[in-house]
Amino acid sequence: MLTEKLFSTCPHDCPSQCALEVQRINKNTIGRVNGARDHPYTDGIICAKVARYAERVHHEERLKTPLIQMGDKGEDKFTSISWNDALGEIADRFEKDTLSYGSESVWPYYYGGTMGYFQRDGINKLRHTMKYSEMDKTICASIVGSGWKAGVGASIGTSPYEMAEADLIILWGTNAVSTQVNVMQHITKARKKRGAKLIVIDPYKNQSALSADKHICINPGTDGALALSMMNVLLRENLVDRNFLNYNTDYNEKLDKIISERNCKWGESITGIPEEEIESLALEYGKTDRAFIRLGYGFSRHRNGAAAVHSVSCLPSLTGKWFNNGGGALLSNYDIYHLDRTLIEGLEKRDESIRILDMSQIGRVLNNYKKELKCGPIVKSMIIQNSNPMVVAPEHNLVKSGLSRKDLFVCVHDQFLTETARLANIVLPATTFFEHDDIYAGGGHSFLQYGEKIIDPVGQSKSNYDVITGLGNLLAPGDPGFKIPLDDLIDETLCISGYPSLDEFKKLKWVNCQPEKNTSDFKNGFFTSDKKFHFFPDWSKIGPAGYLMNNYPDHLNLMDKVNLEQPFRLVTAPARSFLNSTFTETKSSRRKEVKPQVLLHSAVAKKYNIHDDQIIKIGNNLGEITIHSKIFDGLNENVLVVESLWPNRFFIGGKGINVLTSADPVPPNGGAPFHDTSVWIKTSL
Repeated sequence: MLTEKLFSTCPHDCPSQCALEVQRINKNTIGRVNGARDHPYTDGIICAKVARYAERVHHEERLKTPLIQMGDKGEDKFTSISWNDALGEIADRFEKDTLSYGSESVWPYYYGGTMGYFQRDGINKLRHTMKYSEMDKTICASIVGSGWKAGVGASIGTSPYEMAEADLIILWGTNAVSTQVNVMQHITKARKKRGAKLIVIDPYKNQSALSADKHICINPGTDGALALSMMNVLLRENLVDRNFLNYNTDYNEKLDKIISERNCKWGESITGIPEEEIESLALEYGKTDRAFIRLGYGFSRHRNGAAAVHSVSCLPSLTGKWFNNGGGALLSNYDIYHLDRTLIEGLEKRDESIRILDMSQIGRVLNNYKKELKCGPIVKSMIIQNSNPMVVAPEHNLVKSGLSRKDLFVCVHDQFLTETARLANIVLPATTFFEHDDIYAGGGHSFLQYGEKIIDPVGQSKSNYDVITGLGNLLAPGDPGFKIPLDDLIDETLCISGYPSLDEFKKLKWVNCQPEKNTSDFKNGFFTSDKKFHFFPDWSKIGPAGYLMNNYPDHLNLMDKVNLEQPFRLVTAPARSFLNSTFTETKSSRRKEVKPQVLLHSAVAKKYNIHDDQIIKIGNNLGEITIHSKIFDGLNENVLVVESLWPNRFFIGGKGINVLTSADPVPPNGGAPFHDTSVWIKTSL
């Protein structure tokens, strides 16, 4: 059988944004997917779930026609309709609600189901043109971004390729084996080339911790305390770079006093890490010039998460490791790309007076909480792309009751009949990334990449761009912004952003945007107003709740309180074979993850008389779920871990893990504290 090898880019919400080699069997069929061997970061390596992508593209349950709900929401009484009728129904409802309740009663909702700029962000052109409610994109990166930018000033860090030149690598709050496998590839290079040591800091012994030289098992939400205790040792042992501090930071003697009070004994009382282990970690870090910290998003998902991220980012500044080859730290490189999104999002039409609704608080918004509605009109209609809030959003019970409202019109555009789609009035079939064109940027590397259409759309599937322009032409028929062919829009956007033309980009496949070394090492200065690293950030300039935070690195005791009634801390970690709620539809991924399980320590199992694979309940004031137990000693006794996101229907009783998680906004700038949840255990069902 004659096949072709074509190139694309993985679209999923992962820092690696892998370059792909794709086997095309014919114009309707793909085969094997591999990592691009000539891409400097991907280097031929991709995760197993993407390698099996043909299973997802050609899945028997792919949506192939537009559907309209003929019964009540959730009854699955769908029947096929034409695209013209579907778009007409949506446009009519949006117009009626705008006329009756105002344009802010319509709320377009999206996130990172695809990370392509044009297919993801085009929904905002409709929003801005029609003056629909804005959306604050808090569900993933708001907390961690606030914490990093507090010190560094932008989402830029040490070149990811310097990891291969390090002698000590610390994975802090990221399970790279499961969530960004290419990081492990570069760690392997450092181990082979330099004999580098890998330390993983995480609340449980995950796959990355199993591959590490040392696992530091930390209590959830206490990373700031660990960083402060390490600073205490570094100061005491004179392992700080005073010259760097004097010329490149705002450090002063006030911080000496604060850090002197945060010794390892204090750290142990909060983190659960023995003080001698904290001491050893600090000394090893301080004495290793080529020490590289790769920060993850996981440890930011607490009520004190932004402060914790800032505290960890202080470590390479205290020691001056930013300037060392193979040293420094990286969270994300998203700010290196400078792609002008004006044409994509219709930013010239944005009205600053339009209210901004917090996507993490979708449950509260749709249940008409006045504060979350910003005292504006209730939401009467929605279009949802690139997101599955019934599974991924916190406070699930509120989300479900909100989306189930009979007076709320919901259109969902997706590849599968997700649990969110089942509560929709109209469901539209969406293309996968093999069925449309887009441009992607990798937060974990430095390449802007092209992803071309490889096969024809499955059934009657349409891309996000086609749906938004289709609606735009109905709602704003005279607006030229909805009449631009996608290729022309991509080409013009690349041009005004200083990139090669689309034709040239197709030949190149990707463009390296890595800043020069003096920029990524911050020898040219940090991205703050005074070009210095800020130990003393003005949190009020970063977000409206900055007043709740100390203006220096510290552990903030803002966590969900554990007590006699709710004595355990729950971490909702990502499962290796899923990516948020994506891949849960494929049998191979579900087989590998087996079923929803809660990991608990053997001492807890003994105390509660729980045996392996027993059905138990865990819960709190938000609700409860029923789940199988898995006895696992790779965590502290006060910690429970549920690897997910399994759809709710796979949990006993149909209630999933986000029943238990809160939508309380994390200071300074919002975000959901997914890993900051106190719970109880019950064995009586």
